[in-house]
Amino acid sequence: MNQKYLYLSLNLLSFFVTLALSFLPKANFAKKWKYVWPAIIASALIFLAGDVFFTTLGIRGFSETYTVGPKILGLPIEEVLFFICIPYASLCIYYILTQFIEKDYLFPHQELISSVIIVALLIAGGYFMHNLYTGITFLVTAGALAVVWMKLRMRFLGRFYFAFVILLVPFLIVHSITTGSFIDEPIVWFDDTENLGVRLGTIPLEDVVFSLLLLLIPLTIWEKLDELRYW
Repeated sequence: MNQKYLYLSLNLLSFFVTLALSFLPKANFAKKWKYVWPAIIASALIFLAGDVFFTTLGIRGFSETYTVGPKILGLPIEEVLFFICIPYASLCIYYILTQFIEKDYLFPHQELISSVIIVALLIAGGYFMHNLYTGITFLVTAGALAVVWMKLRMRFLGRFYFAFVILLVPFLIVHSITTGSFIDEPIVWFDDTENLGVRLGTIPLEDVVFSLLLLLIPLTIWEKLDELRYW
C-alpha cells in the first residue's frame, strides 16, 4: 500500500468494520441512523472548528507523507473524515454494548465519577492554561461534561463511562499509529511546548481526555434528538 493512504486507510477501516456490525440482529445500530448521522455531522463541525484553531496556531499539524493531499479549511481530507468515521465507530460500539450488557453497572456511581473528572480537569486545565492544548482540552471537556450531567440531566453517563473504558483500547491502537508508532514520522504531530509533554507511548496524555469528549458530544446530541421525538 502506498504510504500516502495510511491515514485514510485507518479511518476507513474503523468505519467499515463497525458498519458491518451495524446490522447485528440484537443490536441493529442502523435503525438509529435517523438521529445518529445528524449528531455526528453536528459534532464534526464543532471539532473541526477547534482543529482549525489549533492547526492555525501551529499547536498541531499533519505529515504530507501519510496524507493524500487535498485539504478542507487547511486540514487534510483524512482529518475531516476522522471526525466522521471515529465517532460513528464509537457510537456503534457504545450501542452494541448497551444491547448486549443490559445492566447499567455504573449508574449508581455516575455522579461521583462525573464530579471527580470535572474537578480534576478544571484544576489541571486552569493550572496548565499556559500550555494551550492542555488547558483548552481539559477545560472544554470539564465544561461539556458538567453541562451534560448538571444542566441536561442525561442518564446515560454510567453506560458512557463503561463504554469509554472499552473504547480506549481501539482508540489507543489507532491513535498510537497516527502519532508515530511503527512508522517513520507521526501523521499528526504536536508542539510539546503547548502540552504537558507526557505521552502514553506516542500519544499525548491530553488526547485521552480528548477521546472522552469525542464520544460525549455526538452521544449527547444523538440522545437529545432521540428524546425530543417523544415530546
